[in-house]
Amino acid sequence: MSKRWLFLSAAAVLIVVSLALVLLPGDKNSEDVTAEAGPATTAQTATNSPSPTGTSPASATPSAHASDASEKPSVTPSARPTAASATPSAAKARQQAAATASLAGRIKPGVTYRGVATFYDADGGGGACLYDPDGDVLTGAMNTADYESSKACGAYVLVHAAGGATVTVRITNECPGDCAPGQIDLSAQAFAKLASPSAGRIPITWNLVSPSTTDTISIRYKTGSTRYWCGIQAIGHRNPLARLEVLAGGTWRQLPRADYNYFLSESGSGCGGAIRLTDIYGERLTLPALAVRPDVVQSTGLQFARH
Repeated sequence: MSKRWLFLSAAAVLIVVSLALVLLPGDKNSEDVTAEAGPATTAQTATNSPSPTGTSPASATPSAHASDASEKPSVTPSARPTAASATPSAAKARQQAAATASLAGRIKPGVTYRGVATFYDADGGGGACLYDPDGDVLTGAMNTADYESSKACGAYVLVHAAGGATVTVRITNECPGDCAPGQIDLSAQAFAKLASPSAGRIPITWNLVSPSTTDTISIRYKTGSTRYWCGIQAIGHRNPLARLEVLAGGTWRQLPRADYNYFLSESGSGCGGAIRLTDIYGERLTLPALAVRPDVVQSTGLQFARH
């Protein structure tokens, strides 16, 4: 038993010594773990540190995300107001174009028409539009289709001949009968600016224009007009007229237009009251009340804008 005890005691001592040696500081295995963990920790610290040059791939990714995050709130709102501000402008342009198309009738701005030109003795500018002869020799009679029951009266058109010559005429008359759509029967003086009268008939193109003028619009009440019935004519308007309205009972009432270029109030509503004119571009001019004075041309001092 004594020998066995001594043997066990010796074995226990060896075990204790072995454990002590493993746990001593400065053990090689402990240094290896520390050395391997150190660079990893250092590398992680460097990765998380901001890069002043922005060349670190690890730092570039967070800065790019930050940039995206910071740009999105500023870009999106600024783009939206721009689109919102552009939309009314585009909508307004579409509305104006639609209004012009609906008001203009057959002769529309920006459209080129083809036909032929002939000529006649215009006698100083009188004709179906019932304008007074005023010495204006550069006039034209519009074919019945494009005359459109006097809608063309007072319109200015630029006529082009095949050789390049041009002339601007004011429509004062209707060319009935054999005048085809697109045809204009010019005054002899206007035709002579395009070709020799001996040509008699030439191909042309023409388009509506809004000329420069110092004239202002005048109003005339037709012969026989009273406060119970009246016909009203507008004279000297730069652009073709689309509507003439009178103020009756606090409401604007549109008058129908006769083919002889007077707007008629059969019931007398608005005769002698305020008048509102609208051109084919949608511009409105409001004229103060004018006395019913038949066959007297009354100046308004107003004019439509040039286009």
